[in-house]
Amino acid sequence: MLEFEKKVADFIKAHGLFGPADRVLLAISGGADSIALLYVMQAIKTHKVLRIDLLCAHINHQLRGMEANLDEDFVTAEAAKLKLPLMTKRLDVRGFARCNKLSIETAARRLRMESLLDIARANNCSYIATGHQKNDNAETILQRLARGTGLRGLGGIWPVRAFDNEIKLVLRSEGASLLRRVVFVRPLLCVTRDEIIEYLQQRNLKWRIDHTNADCTYRRNFIRHRLLPAVQQGRTGEIVEQLSELAQSAQKFYSSVCSRTENVWPKIVDSADDKVVMNLGNFLLESEPVKVELLRRSLTAIGSGERDLSHRHFERILQLAQQNTGGKQIELPGGFVVQREYGNLIFAQSSLTEGRQKKDEGRIRVPGQTKFGQYLIDAIVFEEKKPHVKRGAKYLAPSFTGGSIWQFVECFDLDKVKLPLVVRFRKAGDKFWPLGLSAEKKVGKFLTAARVPQEVRAKILIIADSEKIIWVWPIRISEQAKLTSDTRRILQLQIEKEV
Repeated sequence: MLEFEKKVADFIKAHGLFGPADRVLLAISGGADSIALLYVMQAIKTHKVLRIDLLCAHINHQLRGMEANLDEDFVTAEAAKLKLPLMTKRLDVRGFARCNKLSIETAARRLRMESLLDIARANNCSYIATGHQKNDNAETILQRLARGTGLRGLGGIWPVRAFDNEIKLVLRSEGASLLRRVVFVRPLLCVTRDEIIEYLQQRNLKWRIDHTNADCTYRRNFIRHRLLPAVQQGRTGEIVEQLSELAQSAQKFYSSVCSRTENVWPKIVDSADDKVVMNLGNFLLESEPVKVELLRRSLTAIGSGERDLSHRHFERILQLAQQNTGGKQIELPGGFVVQREYGNLIFAQSSLTEGRQKKDEGRIRVPGQTKFGQYLIDAIVFEEKKPHVKRGAKYLAPSFTGGSIWQFVECFDLDKVKLPLVVRFRKAGDKFWPLGLSAEKKVGKFLTAARVPQEVRAKILIIADSEKIIWVWPIRISEQAKLTSDTRRILQLQIEKEV
């Protein structure tokens, strides 16, 4: 192996980027970075440094006419040389940007990531490898510094990034389990752009040049060609290397903050519906970085994006938390609010999301059908031990955010259910006795232990009789209403949601 390839292989091992027998999707644009990624990963596989399967993907943004098509042809030929399977996809970036009022850069990035994730899932790939390198990292840090950033932003581009909204739920009658997420990895973060060019020349490899990368009207290009060289002037050390070291230090510290946050989150936070309730007594005992991370995760849990939030917003929330008066609130971009009430900090939407209808509570007809917002509940009573339908998921939708219908069927001992039944969304402090456990638990703590992601918790329904919760849909039924050998009457509930 060449020295460049050994360096990348050592970086991969040091950061544990891949596991044994993993399938890795390589994102290949045809530029120098991605071609270096293609050949170095093939070399690592050939020399059996890692036992991985490689696949390639090329995304054609159709922004440069014939040049873009030539990029696609070039990548197709390179993948064929190495006998690697290649998936290609063409995107209407301009149309998507126009319809969604986005910049071309933002639209291209969003569609590209979604396309890569779709290809990875369709081909059972656990990882998507991209060609980001040290110079990209330096440019990212400068871009964030220019607009204002905190500790997390100073971490720059991380070697591994998992997207929480890609977590899947597999619905089963005994509960829920999580499939492994598709994560993005950056094996070339240990090398600079100059090292990549030298490697390609050493191996006599060609690559495509995107001439739009010289257009400094794009922010990234301005930072690359104007700002970064200006910052380098008069410095004794390489600014790219110095920013890389800064990023590594920030990542290490932020990781320790995240570890502490993971430990205290279940003790401090209760998340229900589109609301997060945080206990201020425990929150105020934490260090400032942990407080900020707790605030960030609470905002993420209610669906607030971070792009429109500034350092000033977090300062105002921290000031609100330290005040000793209730009833005050802070309005945030995107229609979200943070309010102090009864020793708690409450994060919520200021109004319901457009098109989503909710009622506080609805009574379920037994037997019969009940409509609750976007949910349809079908209740059937059987005067025998076994119903004539299969328990569990009849149709598994790919995600809560698709355009599919969720159907889930569960059965209960009707003689253990105290009618009437009601359906509602979660409330802070809800408790139930999960099937298979020995005692009652808070719903919030149960969901945390089951590792149910925050964005899924907002869609959960509560089915309760006059005394207790019998089903946290679609996760788990109650031990107190399960079928046994003594069951004589069965209540079957089927809940569908169209999203």
